[in-house]
Amino acid sequence: MSNVVLKKKLDEINQMKVYYNAYLLEKNPPGSIFAAKTPNCSITAYQSGKVLFQGGGCQTEAGKWGSSEPTSTSKTQKNTGASHLPENIGSLSVIGSDEVGTGDYFGPITVVAAYVKKEQIPLLKELGVRDSKDLNDEKIIQIAKQIKDIVPYSLLTLHNEKYNTLQQSGMSQGKMKALLHNKAIGHLLKKISPDQPEAILIDEFAKEDIYFRHLSKEPVIHRKNVYFSTKAEGIHLAVAAASILARYAFVQHFEKLSKAAGFHLTKGAGAKVDEAAARLISEKGKEALPAFVKLHFANTQKAIKLFEKKYK
Repeated sequence: MSNVVLKKKLDEINQMKVYYNAYLLEKNPPGSIFAAKTPNCSITAYQSGKVLFQGGGCQTEAGKWGSSEPTSTSKTQKNTGASHLPENIGSLSVIGSDEVGTGDYFGPITVVAAYVKKEQIPLLKELGVRDSKDLNDEKIIQIAKQIKDIVPYSLLTLHNEKYNTLQQSGMSQGKMKALLHNKAIGHLLKKISPDQPEAILIDEFAKEDIYFRHLSKEPVIHRKNVYFSTKAEGIHLAVAAASILARYAFVQHFEKLSKAAGFHLTKGAGAKVDEAAARLISEKGKEALPAFVKLHFANTQKAIKLFEKKYK
């Protein structure tokens, strides 16, 4: 989808709102002043002064209000010590891949591969895409809703019951993640074809040789222009976008789990998680755990002891 971003003052935005009065949408995205949809273009004006034009007629529509704000995309993002990466990777068209939920006792693992073209980098910056560790869930949801229709992506979710089955069969979490990343990248490559990314960047959870060893029995292994780096969200916005979309999916699944549990579950793997699991055992029984948790975490035994102490 084509996009144009303009920077406008509040009085100009108010003029635009009057101009698009007949096309105004009832519901505005978080942080916006107004949203409108013409036959050829969607317009969203944000409190920051940024006005986003999307769709086939975005260039013409934005042209009514001035030229787009100049933004340089040539600057290379900070390389976090991954010297093997292309020097200019931060300004290339890249597939980024990241996962969420691996350290959470409750909830699934979600993996997303996202494709960001070099031309989209300024737009994603304007929309606030950055390292998801710097964002709370509310902000992640807000950004994800804006970029999910802009950035092509593939989402895979490994639910708890399947996770526990694989883990009990002897498969490591590292191998599960490698399989998910490889599959998500494959799905996305098909989705964006005939486009080809200039690089594929995976947020490193295992060394390159171990990653490909995990995939040795897979019928299709994606190796071309694949790179690995820790802190990859700071190297290319494709990884940051993937992380935000993965977190958004994780939060949605987590809310469904809380609804199924009948009370608010806790993220992470700390003491409050043990208490929530003990309550779950009390209300649903131990047999309910596989659908909610990663059974091999130490939290399971802690929760059982807490249940026996507190609820029996």
